[in-house]
Amino acid sequence: MRRLRAWEIPFYSPIIETRKQSPQGRIRKSYVPLFGGYVFLCGGEEQRYRALTTNCVSRCLVVPDRDRLVEDLRQIRRLILSNVALTPESRIQAGTPVRVRSGSLMGVEGVVVRRQNKERLLVAVRFLQQGASLLLEDFQVEAI
Repeated sequence: MRRLRAWEIPFYSPIIETRKQSPQGRIRKSYVPLFGGYVFLCGGEEQRYRALTTNCVSRCLVVPDRDRLVEDLRQIRRLILSNVALTPESRIQAGTPVRVRSGSLMGVEGVVVRRQNKERLLVAVRFLQQGASLLLEDFQVEAI
């Protein structure tokens, strides 16, 4: 990502804050990519070629539905900006599709999933078959 920024190639990589406690009891904060190994590049053939020449990119995936990917990433960005605790989800499971009715995440669409006996809202990036989830208890949702 540093090389892409240096070359002024537009990209997006959702970054989330994680907190872990050290053996001495100190809380350590770090920022990690939500989707490890993925960076979303916005550019043409020249930018793609330059990204590949960094030797940091192993391959580029063609996006069949650009508009859907952009909308999914916008929803993920809203989740990150809302400062709710997010959990990376590496698999999408079938469930009830819902939309948040009110609050800072109004309009965000996802699927209700159950993890560790708690209901969560899973917001997916369908192209990657990955996403992020948050506890559902604080949000009012409606079935869609």
